[in-house]
Amino acid sequence: MAYSETVYEKAKEELDRRRRKAETDQQERNSELALRFPELRELEREMARAGYEIVKAIGMGADAAAFIEKLKQRNLEVQADIKCILKTANLPLDYLEPHYTCEKCEDSGTVDGRICSCYKELLRKFAVEELCKTSSLKPSTFEDFSLDYYPDQPINGDKTTIRRQMGYILDYCKKYAEDFDRDSVSLLMYGETGLGKTHLSLAIAREAIAKGYGVVYGSAHNLLSQLESERFGRSKETQDSEKTLLECDLLIFDDLGTEFSTQFTVAAIYNIINTRLISGLPTIINTNLSISELESKYSPRVASRIIGDYQLLRFCGRDIRQIKRNS
Repeated sequence: MAYSETVYEKAKEELDRRRRKAETDQQERNSELALRFPELRELEREMARAGYEIVKAIGMGADAAAFIEKLKQRNLEVQADIKCILKTANLPLDYLEPHYTCEKCEDSGTVDGRICSCYKELLRKFAVEELCKTSSLKPSTFEDFSLDYYPDQPINGDKTTIRRQMGYILDYCKKYAEDFDRDSVSLLMYGETGLGKTHLSLAIAREAIAKGYGVVYGSAHNLLSQLESERFGRSKETQDSEKTLLECDLLIFDDLGTEFSTQFTVAAIYNIINTRLISGLPTIINTNLSISELESKYSPRVASRIIGDYQLLRFCGRDIRQIKRNS
């Protein structure tokens, strides 16, 4: 599992568009050159007939080899005549060939049955676009995460200051993104609203996508609503969202605790958390709830799986959005 169905569809559409453009441009170049050199059309027809005759010659028995060799020789002569036309027109020898964006796979997306690097690049590009479209923030990076918004004052009497604590978290997230793979530990980012939890999780996601990993991001409310609609037949979507959430390389569950809590949602949350832990797949959960509030809102087994198996990152400070609005 790597990317969402939507991302694959967009990448495939772009490959199809590139291939159609290359072939259409080739046809236009061919037609324009044929206006100047009408003999080009007959030479191309002769090459096409030669190919057809070679196929027919397979059933000729002993005489086939000599006949095919004769056709090949004539074909080489025709190709030489076409090259002469191109030289006369002062055009490159590949002028009549389709000029694909990716010459390795000819914009098909695969080379020898393997995904081409151009296809992988498109998947990463559209994955980032999807991630940013579904988030409440502009594209997030570690570079635009400023510690200046966090006060340099002790945390509830501790020796560590708020700014220093957030500096530790920023450094941890940078290293986490740098070393990210499917075996990475899961993270719980918790603390009051507006402290940068979504920002840092999206920065991690961006780095993971750049490495070729498939990332699914969504608010707990939206993801669980989609699961419920599919489970009870209220959605027209044909994709299996549950399978995507369980198998993606990195799942980011944003705003856990804001969803409408029902027996279904609690069970779904436990299934996602437990299944991904068993599979060894990393999850990042962001929540405004404290640890004690998590324990109160969800069943003990949900809270224990998160608290016991996730790396806990406690965010602190003042709501940055409010600071920016008041500045």
